[in-house]
Amino acid sequence: MAEPTYHNIGDHTETVQIDYDPNLISYDQLLDVFWNSHKPTRRSMPGQYMKAVFYQNEQQRKQAIASKASIEEEIGSTVRTEIVPVRTFTMAEDYHQKFTLKGHKYLGNEMMRIYPRHQDLVDSTAAARLNGYLGGHGSRDQLSKELETLGLSAEAEKVLAEMILK
Repeated sequence: MAEPTYHNIGDHTETVQIDYDPNLISYDQLLDVFWNSHKPTRRSMPGQYMKAVFYQNEQQRKQAIASKASIEEEIGSTVRTEIVPVRTFTMAEDYHQKFTLKGHKYLGNEMMRIYPRHQDLVDSTAAARLNGYLGGHGSRDQLSKELETLGLSAEAEKVLAEMILK
């Protein structure tokens, strides 16, 4: 479910690429998260902000089409989100990676201490989770359950908890 960067005349689509273990979460479960994370009936803009599910093989294509049809039946309206094949994927520039986390002085510095190599920070699930929490995503319950698993110092845990668990 990655939205690729297209390399013709500067046209590209901003997206995330999700690497997942199908033994832990299925493609159908990822599709459920995707459909619940945006308004699929709104008109899709071409190019940079296109709403789309990108598939990597025929099985994913079929699953995406079936899930789209199911959503249309459930809501009684046309889903305008596109379903298209992945062509290429290009990582965003370094300054875009974990942008919200890096913008938080204390927690950003904490993670850069843990991950001194930028690529390690980019690849870190803990950094991704923190970036999401700082961006207003995730519940208090989720954070309470996983706070101790993020690898933060006691002081950083306290800072994060005060921000999110208020």
